[in-house]
Amino acid sequence: MLGCDCEVCRSADPRDKRLRASGLLRAGVENFVVDAGPDFRTQLLREQVKTLSGVLLTHEHADHTAGLDDLRPYCFRQKINMPVYCLPRVAKELRERFAYAFSDYPGVPRLDIREVNFGDTISFGGQDIELLEVTHGTLPIIGIRWGELVYLTDVKVLPPKTIERCQGVTTAIISALHQKGTHSHLGLGEALDYLDVLGAKRGILTHFSHAMGKTAAINARLPAGREMGHDGLRIDIGQDG
Repeated sequence: MLGCDCEVCRSADPRDKRLRASGLLRAGVENFVVDAGPDFRTQLLREQVKTLSGVLLTHEHADHTAGLDDLRPYCFRQKINMPVYCLPRVAKELRERFAYAFSDYPGVPRLDIREVNFGDTISFGGQDIELLEVTHGTLPIIGIRWGELVYLTDVKVLPPKTIERCQGVTTAIISALHQKGTHSHLGLGEALDYLDVLGAKRGILTHFSHAMGKTAAINARLPAGREMGHDGLRIDIGQDG
């Protein structure tokens, strides 16, 4: 964190170097991104992403959208208007916040905004990405299920239907901002409880701040099958392709 001298921010463990949450789905040579925050460019360079099939935005907050301008080289190189999937209210916000991207000015990132709703699917890698409802404070946002993987960021509450759709997945990724919950985010214990409710064989925590503590220390006291995520973590979920 900027200006902080805590033990996490000073840690030599690369797992304690925490960028903003984002997910990259890969199927063969295809790439699809979930969220594009301020660290988007750094993450794409690290993972050597050469092409993109599309982007899904879970919600409109800056830590999930501020990197959209970095889609520019993909639009030019692939000669496409990049598909960006989001809720209708998020689409409205993007058209205001990134108004220049929808002008005739040369050189802007060309975004193809595709409005979606909970329960919709996006085809990727031969399997549908199912869009699930998550509550972030009072804000309805998007979570996803892609085969045997669920990704649920910025969670405070999982509605019953979402819990039902996530039952028995192999891998569940869920957010936990701090040790204790806030009005809009789960705490560590709450997130672990949800992983048990979902029945996930492997549970991974994401979107946590430096206040959570050092990764090694938290991992040492987590129950079996539960772990802290970290930047660059790769998960093989055995999808076809």
